[in-house]
Amino acid sequence: MDKNVHDKVLIVDFGSQVTQLIARRIREEKVYSEIVPFQKAEEAFHAMKPKAVILSGGPASVLDKDAPLAPQAIYDAGVPILGICYGEQAMAVQLGGKVEAGHHREFGRAEVEVVADSPILEGVWTKGEKYPVWMSHGDRVTELPQGFRVLGTSPNAPIAIIGDDARKFYATQFHLEVIHTPHGAALIRNFVRNIAGLTGDWTMRAFKDEAIEKIRAQVGKGRVICGLSGGVDSAVAAVLIHEAIGEQLTCVFVDHGLLRLAEGAKVAALFRDSYNIPLVHVNAEETFLAALDGVSDPEEKRKTIGRLFIDVFDAEAKKIGGADFLAQGTLYPDVIESVSFTGGPSVTIKSHHNVGGLPARMKMKLVEPLRELFKDEVRALGRELGLPEAFVGRHPFPGPGLAIRIPGAITKEKCDILRLADEIYIEEIRRSGQYDDIWQAFAVLLPVKTVGVMGDGRTYEYVIGLRAVTSVDGMTADFYPFDMKFLGHVATRIINEVKGVNRVVYDVTSKPPGTIEWE
Repeated sequence: MDKNVHDKVLIVDFGSQVTQLIARRIREEKVYSEIVPFQKAEEAFHAMKPKAVILSGGPASVLDKDAPLAPQAIYDAGVPILGICYGEQAMAVQLGGKVEAGHHREFGRAEVEVVADSPILEGVWTKGEKYPVWMSHGDRVTELPQGFRVLGTSPNAPIAIIGDDARKFYATQFHLEVIHTPHGAALIRNFVRNIAGLTGDWTMRAFKDEAIEKIRAQVGKGRVICGLSGGVDSAVAAVLIHEAIGEQLTCVFVDHGLLRLAEGAKVAALFRDSYNIPLVHVNAEETFLAALDGVSDPEEKRKTIGRLFIDVFDAEAKKIGGADFLAQGTLYPDVIESVSFTGGPSVTIKSHHNVGGLPARMKMKLVEPLRELFKDEVRALGRELGLPEAFVGRHPFPGPGLAIRIPGAITKEKCDILRLADEIYIEEIRRSGQYDDIWQAFAVLLPVKTVGVMGDGRTYEYVIGLRAVTSVDGMTADFYPFDMKFLGHVATRIINEVKGVNRVVYDVTSKPPGTIEWE
């Protein structure tokens, strides 16, 4: 996509695990946003020429030696700036204010009272009223920089919202981007639309047209193979690339034995029958299961699967006379989570993706046309491309498939048990009309067996765990509140129809801000 023709917001990341949500909120306003680590912020600022900047939260203290800070050039550029949590503290210190080491740690829900009117609050919050917010801080601002005034206060953060209307600099001690601050998205909208004056010109139709031109420019007359996983991301990438280069694309669907029930037939029908896209269907179940035999560590499973995918793609490329490019459905969260901005664990999160590049032996380059998109934007692009709703609206399915839904060692028997249990679960969710209300639902084969009685006999069989979560952003989630009658019906079907299972449990764990994934 040609980002130079769109209004842009630069997000300086200080290491918060919910920084992605800031970008997501801005994208909701049809404004293009990009996240960069603070170490690269000055270079990105000059290259990107954004019309506004947001400073994210983070785990550090601005009082530490060598604390991460924003480049001074950003403050001097005359563009609107919004600081969030650590971003407020960095802004305060860099512009002449003071921050106090925390004896007032605050993590969770709090109330902020608005004490002054301001453009950042206009139409959302009213002076004299109190509003719920989500706090996550130890230090706090104790003295304002010159030109700023207090807009909001809370018991543990007396300087909870600050603003300099003349320079269009604003900051909050609480997290605006999470759903636990109910009006946070509206405040971000005020900043992006009203204060920064951005137009909202970044749409899926514009993205599609620009992405097609970008693919053509990158590929030229080269050959591309696209790895299909059966999920939404790779399917949308494949259809987009095919629209750009037609017969230069060959799709490779690897059946690694860790897929959902009848997944191969569904993918083949979609691509061969509906889109007439060349498709190679590789049955590699024996290869993958042999390589995973005895492997119980989930990270080793991911890496093994990623390596084997590359081996298959390389072999299939040679069979068609060679390929110049490998396409995959990498998303923006994959890119962000695969880069450790502050030395944290994020570098290992997407270890089954080849986000950082392919092995040199492949002699291919990556084509990743979706790497600027979030999941719901990929769905919107899929609809723009005409993919059927039943496919576009599917729940996320991880690249490693059932491998990470079978804790411990993997066997074909376990895969077959889980596949059937999962199919029953999803079938009943669809039948009850609840599928589209759920972000993701799946079954897990737990690494334990329990004693039970079925009919007149004693059994010693596996336990199936069921999970279903709701989410608006894919970063935070809560369990879906099925009624007991539904769960009882599903459990009865699984126990009666899936040989090897004698117990079913439902997981009611939530995914609060700061955790990474729930597969």
